[in-house]
Amino acid sequence: MKHLKISAKVENYEIKNYEPTKLEGLIGFLVSPAIQGILIMLIVGGIYFELQSPGIGFPLGAAVIAAVLYFSPLYLEGLAENWEMVIFIVGIILIALEVFVIPGFGIAGIGGIILVLAGLVLSMIDNIIFDFEFHSIEALAIVLKSFAIVSVSILLSFILSLYLSKKALTSKAFSWIVLNSTQQKENGFVGVESKQKDLIGKIGIASTDLRPSGKVDIDDENYDAKSEIGYINKGEKIKVIDYRTGQVYVIKSE
Repeated sequence: MKHLKISAKVENYEIKNYEPTKLEGLIGFLVSPAIQGILIMLIVGGIYFELQSPGIGFPLGAAVIAAVLYFSPLYLEGLAENWEMVIFIVGIILIALEVFVIPGFGIAGIGGIILVLAGLVLSMIDNIIFDFEFHSIEALAIVLKSFAIVSVSILLSFILSLYLSKKALTSKAFSWIVLNSTQQKENGFVGVESKQKDLIGKIGIASTDLRPSGKVDIDDENYDAKSEIGYINKGEKIKVIDYRTGQVYVIKSE
């Protein structure tokens, strides 16, 4: 069998080596599996710590920055689509609703976890796989690899988050944010609940007219008071029957 040799007869050609730009180098660095795993850990860890403390703080900021660094290069590379980022955001919203609004842990929380996981995994996968190649072994390997990266990163993030939470509570470096001192009764520290119970049933004197609110003296201490039945004149004996909302409720004492 004869082989045909075809020549384009191109003369005066110039060979140029392709040099990736700094932006392309940064994108290539961010889409590497190791860096993607670290970014996922920062996203999950930041959300975890933010849910543990009210308000908006450093953990949420770190999670947002990590999410931007995770999705942006994948989007620029044509891997992540808008709908994949949307389902990730919806998943985060559902988890937040489950934690702060809906009691217990149910459909919203489970659905949020599934959507977050799906958003992170699908963003790594070129969508052309689902159109033409999903039946191939190579495509299945890509899906499993992405799922493994996300799953392992989330698992490690939870483990590290729990470890760091415990470490922060016992570390001297963070002792300034943790209350470790014990307030002893001998030093004058008395719980409000105990004090309320001690006042009920005691006899005192109305230091002002109670019409129906005023002041009373009990054991040489002055309290805001409210008469439960009728008016009580200044100087009359009173008896404490209840303690609510920072004031004693009293009646006339015989």
